[in-house]
Amino acid sequence: MPFRELNAKVVEATVLPGSRMFSQRGAMLAYRGDITFTPNTAGGQGGLMSMIGRRVAGEATPLMTVEGSGTVMFGHGGHHIQVIALTGDTLYVEADRLLAFDGTLEQGTMFLGSQGGVMGMVRGQVSGQGLFTTTLKGHGSVAVMAHGGVVELPIAPGRPVHVDPQAYVAHHGDVRNKLSTALGWRDMVGRGSGEAFQLELSGSGAVYVQASEEKL
Repeated sequence: MPFRELNAKVVEATVLPGSRMFSQRGAMLAYRGDITFTPNTAGGQGGLMSMIGRRVAGEATPLMTVEGSGTVMFGHGGHHIQVIALTGDTLYVEADRLLAFDGTLEQGTMFLGSQGGVMGMVRGQVSGQGLFTTTLKGHGSVAVMAHGGVVELPIAPGRPVHVDPQAYVAHHGDVRNKLSTALGWRDMVGRGSGEAFQLELSGSGAVYVQASEEKL
């Protein structure tokens, strides 16, 4: 069920009988029709391991399962919202940046070190974000949150993109990520932003970057 952007900070989704979607708790602003909102403790379609991954990543509240017949308006904290359409590929996104997504998407959890090696594990300590990132795979739509708006940067073979880890929102495609240092270890003391670390994304796909480094 695609999202309709009402403005930069509010999206609307149509919920049909027999379908469902998931949203962050507190994301519902208003709705029309016969809609139910139920806390989801099973981690969406990702099951128990997905739930554990979100707990380890510091997500204290479960997702809400949204079902029924009608329309729902979503927004959260006045953050800007970016709608991303998936056509069978996988989206990697920070759990706390998820606003709402189609229930048809398969949810999972990826340990950042599996792509970025030992340096990938450092990212969570430096940026204040978790060591786990949520994956959403399949056909459907995802609404993610960011500070100050979102820019989509294409990633092409031979043309990697370097991103401040704190500005990173999500990425999709056949992409590898690697966290590297721009300064020596002594110079990095007290620095938790892009002056010291760079997240390099290479391959083929796109990365979404927020305009502000402020943490959600």
